[in-house]
Amino acid sequence: MTENVNSSGDSAIKSEDKEEVTVIQEGQAKVGFHGPVFYNPVQEFNRDLTVTVLRQFSADHQKWAEEQKQLKTEEEPPKKKNKLAINEDGKIRILDALSASGLRALRFSKEVPNVGFIMANDFSDNAVASIQENVKLNGVEDIVEAHFGDAVMTMMEHRGIDKRFHAVDLDPYGTASTFLDSAVQCVADRGILMVTCTDMAVLCGNTPEACYNKYDAVTTRMKCCHEVGLRILLRAIDSAANRYTRYIEPLVSISVDFYVRVFVRVHTGAFQAKQSGTKVGTVLVCSGCHSMEPLVLLKRGEGNQQSKYSIPTVRHSISGPGNRCIHCLLPLHQIGPIYLAPIHSKPFVTSLLERLKSTPEAERLGTHGRLQGVLTMVNEELDDVLYYEHNQMANVVKVSVPKSQSVRSAILNAGFKVSGSHCNPRAIKTNAPMHLLWDIYRQVAKDTSVDREKRLAKESAGYHILGQPITNTVNFTLHPGAIEQAKKENLVRFQCNKGKNWGPRQKAKGSVNSTKAGFQLTEHKE
Repeated sequence: MTENVNSSGDSAIKSEDKEEVTVIQEGQAKVGFHGPVFYNPVQEFNRDLTVTVLRQFSADHQKWAEEQKQLKTEEEPPKKKNKLAINEDGKIRILDALSASGLRALRFSKEVPNVGFIMANDFSDNAVASIQENVKLNGVEDIVEAHFGDAVMTMMEHRGIDKRFHAVDLDPYGTASTFLDSAVQCVADRGILMVTCTDMAVLCGNTPEACYNKYDAVTTRMKCCHEVGLRILLRAIDSAANRYTRYIEPLVSISVDFYVRVFVRVHTGAFQAKQSGTKVGTVLVCSGCHSMEPLVLLKRGEGNQQSKYSIPTVRHSISGPGNRCIHCLLPLHQIGPIYLAPIHSKPFVTSLLERLKSTPEAERLGTHGRLQGVLTMVNEELDDVLYYEHNQMANVVKVSVPKSQSVRSAILNAGFKVSGSHCNPRAIKTNAPMHLLWDIYRQVAKDTSVDREKRLAKESAGYHILGQPITNTVNFTLHPGAIEQAKKENLVRFQCNKGKNWGPRQKAKGSVNSTKAGFQLTEHKE
């Protein structure tokens, strides 16, 4: 067998039967392709982020396991140790449930420390054969096992306490909703579940009926639709976990390119699982001025009543007579339910950034710069639900779009918090009340002598907003906190990938047919 390098930088291997195999290297792993196996080079950032998260998770797990060994006595029942997934060697087990070429599993085996076993599963004969070849090509036969099986069945077979995985990766073509129920069962306690969804049209509100069928939630098209999509997915995962007295702790939640990607830690506990109802809810959205207000589903008791829950009293701050927006008098819509709790763990993200900064230049991943920029933005994000676009708000009242720093400064000078969002370069995420935000744009309209009678239709949202008085002092003096840290450091924050190969690739033909998957109904002639 000989290996040559072609003009594109990839390798071409000729086997004894003269069949040419294209070899691509990503990170420290090599993969060969000669059949219809799914591969998308654009998702290198996704895989680099996963490797970074797993490195930190592995280090945290090893540290935690050592602490548990010191705290526990040798007489502790083995069943308890199995439940917590404390192996004698302290190494972690990983499942790549939809492995395709096996690239993720191979990279995990070579780039993530303290890994004892990786199952690279796929429901395609071609894919499994390719995984086996690539495992040999990388020399990791002692760690990676190629496994043929339906992803759901494979995960269900490993839901036993002593069979669970410390980390489960789901990277399907389209939605991951059909895999969530089995996935939350096969993750060990305190394990990590990593989920990608590429059906952004569904998650972003283009087809609310499809969103309801897949995620048990509805949404509409909004400027903050990408964060809505993240929160819909997190709520779906948490809901699946709650059925088994489990709950999630979001570590990192990312919406980039053409997909959403979430990393959640899965815990077990009936008492904490009951609190999930206080972390989800619906959101009122104005169809005119786009004002929003979250409404939680359950309220937890206080004091000695913390074990009791009740339905909260409905008190809408943006709903007026006739269920219309108090700011612009246009109708309100209701979306959800979505996850309302924080979608990132700031201590975990800080650990990721410290790991990236301490990595020697020769050992950095291919998308190191973008990883550092995106995670820095994530670390700066407020935990407040959803965000606004400052240029959209200016468009509502038909004023010239003010500088983002001016709007941020006005919010900070009023005593409130503000941040951007990794989802949108024009995002304004804040804990300021909606009336203050509209006062800022009313002040802009006043300073630029905007005549609402001439510029706006009387039935428009902006006409009603500009007709209200300014009740807050608006100060546009530049505030030191108005400039984002990622921008100060000139980090890669938003990357436009709309080039030749951008977007989700076509699903591998012949990988899984409906008959083999068990979804095709057999027709019987009468």
